[in-house]
Amino acid sequence: MQIFDKLRILADGAKYDVSCATSGVDRKNAGRIGNASCMGICHSWSADGRCISLMKVLLSNRCVYDCEYCINRRSQDVARASFEPEELAELAIEFYRRNYIEGLFLSSAVDGSPDRTAERMLRTLSLLREDHGFAGYIHAKIIPGVSPELIHKIGMVADRISVNIEFATEHGLKKLAPQKKTPDIFLPMKQITETIADRKQLGISFRSYPGSVVTAASDLRYLQPEEATGLSLPPRGKYKERFAPAGQSTQMIIGASGETDRQIIKTSEGLYNSFKMKRVYYSAYISLISSPGLPPLMTAPPLAREHRLYQTDWLMRFYGFRADEILGEGNPFLDLEMDPKAAWALSHLEQFPVEINKASKEELLRIPGVGLVSAGRILRQRRIAAVRFEDLKKIGVVMKRAKYFITCAGRYYGDCELEPAALRNRLINGERCTDRLSLIGDGAQISMFL
Repeated sequence: MQIFDKLRILADGAKYDVSCATSGVDRKNAGRIGNASCMGICHSWSADGRCISLMKVLLSNRCVYDCEYCINRRSQDVARASFEPEELAELAIEFYRRNYIEGLFLSSAVDGSPDRTAERMLRTLSLLREDHGFAGYIHAKIIPGVSPELIHKIGMVADRISVNIEFATEHGLKKLAPQKKTPDIFLPMKQITETIADRKQLGISFRSYPGSVVTAASDLRYLQPEEATGLSLPPRGKYKERFAPAGQSTQMIIGASGETDRQIIKTSEGLYNSFKMKRVYYSAYISLISSPGLPPLMTAPPLAREHRLYQTDWLMRFYGFRADEILGEGNPFLDLEMDPKAAWALSHLEQFPVEINKASKEELLRIPGVGLVSAGRILRQRRIAAVRFEDLKKIGVVMKRAKYFITCAGRYYGDCELEPAALRNRLINGERCTDRLSLIGDGAQISMFL
């Protein structure tokens, strides 16, 4: 098979993995080829609207697993191909020299065994780094079940490494990917967390985090590696090299296995707290395979739900919200017609309106329409003079939402009562007027206000 035929097959097979952002690493060129910048690498849009990073490719799509949701599963009738490490390293460096790419996102199906596949991935990345002197961004996907020694070696040549959790509950994993085991997912996550913490000399211990159960609604547990597999981790020590300087991330499939939004965000919260994830990515399931356990073929992917989950994820990471605040036990799904901060504000109207000239930073960040940047500007302006209502739009506050939840110098500028039904209609109509693309976090996502 010609190398570009392999590229066509294996690049197409990689497009469903969305966790390919590059922020968090800044390596200057020191006589080698390429740079890795916190600005990220070049992106492109796939045919289904997802933002992908070039070069994004599988090392192989020959898989011994038969996960029901996967287009590359063993029983699926698709064209199969594999790169030799030398072929892929040469291809990547030639693409870089032609200015097609600035980095590499490398994943693979389980070709033979997890360790055999990881060894071939490591060989590819080592050729790029050592033989070709490539200093650009590399994101490597760790396959569950890989030995700790190989994870360590891959982390020393990659900028970001990730292990896909796939589903928010163990029930979903057993139902659609029975060959993947929960301990095989969490053991690498734990090793990566501890190694990064040790190299940063922060003294973070995995066992210092709460973590027996992700959520009462979920049976997905954080397991200790000894009880999970009987394996011990490599000794922790002080190293000169950097291990995965851009941290680790993971991905969950949305809409394939029946989890609620509450289960998803509770699991994400647990991953952030216990494993210090840089990002949890959400991938709306695209129905391509006929199976009794999956949505029917031609079912539209839940892109609006994916978008609301990204917004909720942002609230938890940067705005101080907890998962239990956003969705309670009696309210397991996000409102698809309204952004989650506005939905939270509507259910907590007793905390509003907030006086813009007296509110703390934490209170400002909970006002719909006030973001991190605009909250900082308001606090800086207040040290000089009182903030006027006409200043807020210049500061960056989204007034079509914020005006209903604030007062300015004691005056309320909203043109309706603080009543949930009336406010909901106005907020939804305001969102329907907005139809644009926006950046969410350090990866581009489609912003759909429905």
